[in-house]
Amino acid sequence: MKIYNTLTRKKEEFVPLNDNVVNMYVCGPTVYNFIHIGNARAFIVFDTVRRYLEYKGYKVNYVQNFTDIDDKLIKRSHEENTTVKELADRYIEEYFKDADSLGIKRATFHPRATENIKEIIEFVKKLIDKGFAYEKDGNVYYDTTKFKDYGKLSHKNIDELKAGARIEVNEDKKNPTDFVLWKAAKEGEPYWDSPWGKGRPGWHIECSTMSTKFLGKTLDIHAGGPDLIFPHHENEIAQSEAANDAEFAKYWMHIGYLNINNEKMSKSKNNFFTVRDVISQYDPEVLRFFMLMSHYRNPINYSQDLIEQAKNGYLRLSNTVYNLQHLLDVAEDRQLSDEEKAYKEKYEEYRRKFEEAMDDDFNTADAISVIFEMVRDINSNIDGNSPKELIKYILDVFLNLSSVLGITYKKKELLDDEIKELIEKRQEARKAKNWAEADRIRDELKKQGIVLEDTPNGVRWKRV
Repeated sequence: MKIYNTLTRKKEEFVPLNDNVVNMYVCGPTVYNFIHIGNARAFIVFDTVRRYLEYKGYKVNYVQNFTDIDDKLIKRSHEENTTVKELADRYIEEYFKDADSLGIKRATFHPRATENIKEIIEFVKKLIDKGFAYEKDGNVYYDTTKFKDYGKLSHKNIDELKAGARIEVNEDKKNPTDFVLWKAAKEGEPYWDSPWGKGRPGWHIECSTMSTKFLGKTLDIHAGGPDLIFPHHENEIAQSEAANDAEFAKYWMHIGYLNINNEKMSKSKNNFFTVRDVISQYDPEVLRFFMLMSHYRNPINYSQDLIEQAKNGYLRLSNTVYNLQHLLDVAEDRQLSDEEKAYKEKYEEYRRKFEEAMDDDFNTADAISVIFEMVRDINSNIDGNSPKELIKYILDVFLNLSSVLGITYKKKELLDDEIKELIEKRQEARKAKNWAEADRIRDELKKQGIVLEDTPNGVRWKRV
């Protein structure tokens, strides 16, 4: 298996520190609002990475944090006349609703910054003691000039960063590239007691602290959006490697940007979409499918036409599942012929091609193409004469590979017209005294929650 490593800018063979365990940290949301579809892409992609690693037999310790204290939360809490904690609690709950609907599995740990203040303070103290940080008027800053590899992830030169720093003038800082580890409290803000006075943690320090606490000094995989490469992930490396005297993460993974109608998503352009906006119009499964149709490192464009294409593609897969389930119900339970045994082996080849795609830097686009190859094959070769054993095997492979991508299929709810058509077919079977077929249709409708009642005035039906 190969992963593209942002640090080295090349694909590398994936070799975890422990043969059977993968420690993975994904930067989570700042919980002051609903998550947007750019957030969703990252969370869906790395959930899929996790699923595939588990499919390959690894135990994945997966940590995704919640930033529940920062300037945005404070500002929003004042606007809504609520506390930062109440605001964070509310949007963490809303995050889980959206994530659950998108098939994103719960992390092994979902730590909050505010629940790890003691550890954050200890981490900052360690950096001061080792000479990598300094305090000024209750604020603590990281001295970027003390870390010789600063800029190695983003491939930025520190002298160029200094020269071109578009950072507010701050006379407390020794260098324009220095960043805050601990912020002195301002009036009306939440605060915690610390050796430097009342204050709160900076953004970057929380991830270094919590990843170390839950996963150890060196991670196998650290992942997030492209906007996090600099400064957030760059600063995490500087903090963590200075404090722990160890490589922070072996593999760095970042998704491509998501645009809206070929423009950057922005509230000012009125093209800003939350997950909640999109799933009010499309099934969440469609949004997940859309996000996986492209390789995760490629930029993707969200538009009405493209989400409609995703919807149609997802429906093709769904209909294949429904058709196989229907055929399984009516199929003859007989032994496979030699030809059918040979045909069954073809689906192991599909599985191998799927794994080959995913082993190549989690290429979900090619993996989905393999599933569509299966759809074409099934439509051409599987029908009412196929034996139950073969249909069940193909359905199991299809569902198994879909589940690796987190793609699920809802139980199909029959429409009124479809119900009436089945009832008519049952009536025709009864007239022809084909009692077995009439009973089969009745049982099929019952499975779908439709109960039939034969009356002197015809057949009545109801949902139960």
